[in-house]
Amino acid sequence: MILLETNWNLVIPVAILAVIVLFLIFRMYKMRHLLTAANGPETSEHTIELSDKNFEAVISKGVSLVDFWAPWCAPCRIQGPIVNELANEIKGKANICKMDVDQNKKTAGKYGIRSIPTIMIYKNGKMVKQFVGVKTKGVLLKEIEAHL
Repeated sequence: MILLETNWNLVIPVAILAVIVLFLIFRMYKMRHLLTAANGPETSEHTIELSDKNFEAVISKGVSLVDFWAPWCAPCRIQGPIVNELANEIKGKANICKMDVDQNKKTAGKYGIRSIPTIMIYKNGKMVKQFVGVKTKGVLLKEIEAHL
C-alpha cells in the first residue's frame, strides 16, 4: 500500500489561490449582470428624457440639470439612480434631465461631451456648472439650490 504524503506547504497556497480565483469570477459575473440587467426604467417619473429635438427648449427656462450618459457606461449606471432620486426630491423646482449620448450625438458634440457621465447645470439656457464623473446627490442638490 502506497501512502501519499501531503505537502502542506503546497496545498495551502493552492487553496488560497483557488478561493481568490473563484471570488474574482463571481465578482465579474455580478458586474456583468449589473451592467446588462434591465432593473427597471432608466428614468423616474420626474426625470425628463432629452433628445436633440427638445434639448434647447427644455434648458432655456429656469434651472436644468442634464445628465449625459450611455447604457454601456458603468459609472453612468451608478449615476443614473442618483439623478432619479434627485428628480423625485426636487419635483418641479428645477428640470432634472437625462440625455443618452449614443442616441443624440448632435447635442453631445455641440456641448463637447468627451467623458461620461457628464452633468451640466443650466440657468435660462446658459451653462453655470459642469461635473465629470459620478457625483453624490448632496453635491448636485447643493449646486442646484445655489442657482434657484
